[in-house]
Amino acid sequence: MASLNVGNLGEYLREQRRNAQLSLRQLADAAGVSNPYLSQIERGLRKPSAEVLQQVAKALRISAETLYVRAGILDAERDRDDVETRAVILADPSLNEGQKQVLLQVYESFRRENGFGTEADGEGSVIPGPPTAEAPKNPQ
Repeated sequence: MASLNVGNLGEYLREQRRNAQLSLRQLADAAGVSNPYLSQIERGLRKPSAEVLQQVAKALRISAETLYVRAGILDAERDRDDVETRAVILADPSLNEGQKQVLLQVYESFRRENGFGTEADGEGSVIPGPPTAEAPKNPQ
């Protein structure tokens, strides 16, 4: 796993929080983390887990993958297309959360089938959740 660049992550989180017009306390409450812990992340003193980043991303209504890249968990160059595709799916206002998760699972299944699995970093799927359902194979 790449080393975390928490200073850059912290600045980015602070910017996103301010853009969302949330106080540090409001974001901490919405993300389910302590106010001091979130403050330490923003100041670059703590290295948050992918799970914490996902909670913060959900509270800010931004892509968790973007935070993973900022934190150095995902390699920006190697995973850029995958991250962009996932971000577009997650940002689509015409889909509900359940539909987005199913679509991401199908997308991940097709990537694995074509030899581009998300397990390259050794930590499994980038999107935590239920096990990925296999997409039906197209008989030819």
